Parts: sequence; C-alpha cells; structure tokens
Amino acid sequence: MSHRTPLAVFDLDGTLIDGQSGSLISIYLLAHKVVSLPRAARLAWWGARYKLHLPQRQDEPREVILAALNQRTPEEIRQTMRGFHDEVMIERYRPKGVSEVRQRASEGCVTLLASATFRDVAERAAEHLGMDGFVATEMERDASGDYTGRVEGDVTEGKAKLDAVIRWANDRFGADGWYVKYAYGDHGSDAPLLSIARHPFAVEPSYLMKLIAKQRKWTILKWGTSS
Repeated sequence: MSHRTPLAVFDLDGTLIDGQSGSLISIYLLAHKVVSLPRAARLAWWGARYKLHLPQRQDEPREVILAALNQRTPEEIRQTMRGFHDEVMIERYRPKGVSEVRQRASEGCVTLLASATFRDVAERAAEHLGMDGFVATEMERDASGDYTGRVEGDVTEGKAKLDAVIRWANDRFGADGWYVKYAYGDHGSDAPLLSIARHPFAVEPSYLMKLIAKQRKWTILKWGTSS
C-alpha cells in the first residue's frame, strides 16, 4: 500500500477558541465604530440561533459584516480582520487545544484549520498556531478586486466544510494520498467532517454534538476555557 499523509483537522470557533468569532467580531467592530448597534444586534441574534441549532441563513453574518466594511479597501479589510484576531481572539485560545495541534504535528500529521470564519481571520489563526493550512469562507470580489458583500460559493460549514477539506487535501496530496487521522469539532454541523476521521473528537460539545458523539461513540474532550 502506498504511503498516505495523515491529517489532523481542527475547527476554530468553540473548539480551539473559547467563543464564536462571529459574535466577537461584531463586538470588536462596534467598539471601533465600524458597525452600527442595529447591525451588531442582528449578528448577536444570528449567533444565538446558531448555538441553539435554530434555522438561519449561513451567509447572513458575513454579509452584514462586509456591508459594514464596504467603504474600505480589501487590504484595509484584511488588516481589520487580522487586528481582530490579534487583539481579541488570541486571548481566547484554549491551552489544551494549542497543545493538541503541536502534539499532532510532532507525530507527523499535516495540521489543517477548517472554519466558517472569514479567510483573513482563519489565515491569521493558522499562522499563529503554526498550522500547515486552512480552509475558510471566501467572500466574493468584483472585477476590480473589491468585495461585493456576498459569499463566494458555500459557507465552510457542515458538509461544505468536509468538501473544502477534501478539495484542499486532494490538491496537495492527490485523491488517494491522504486520510483524516484526527478531527476536532464542537458543533453538530462538524459531524460530517468528524465522521471521516479515524479518531473523531467532540470538544466541549454543544447539546446536539454531545448526542451525536454518544450515539457514534466518539471521544468527548473537555478543554475548558481559555483562562
């Protein structure tokens, strides 16, 4: 049998970090007078529905945020997103999660971040963690390179997250050149990704994810808070 590269795939929000980047970024933008209070409230309401697994449109929070940033250039938006990571998210990493990334890398796994957050946030998070790559939600740009405020393709959530991981790995290792050895997620929408892992882990799972994990006999991890 030919050698296949093992992957360790990590979700970000609620897994590696304590909290949800969508809610956190709305507070950050509100504090910096970039987003209005009504828009911030709309984002918070979306986040509450997401946590409770209530119906919502996955594109909505990203479009709201990009609409608030639409007077800025793509580079200014990129710097805002990276600044958000370094000022807010960096304090919310769970130490056990950071250690797990390093442990899997030391074992020879390719480490991959798979998140529904914005590309620029995911890119900065992967850099901070020393990971080999990332997949995240891409936002559409027009012919001049400016953001349109719409999501390009699908939000990297649920089956779309799994599909994004598969595309990323196929591009680098070939369709038969890799496998997911470890996968980590907290939300029910992470189940498709965890289902293909040899060792799936439900981290601080939501109610639905806990039910799925118990039914499928997945290991449940308690990584605690960021403090």
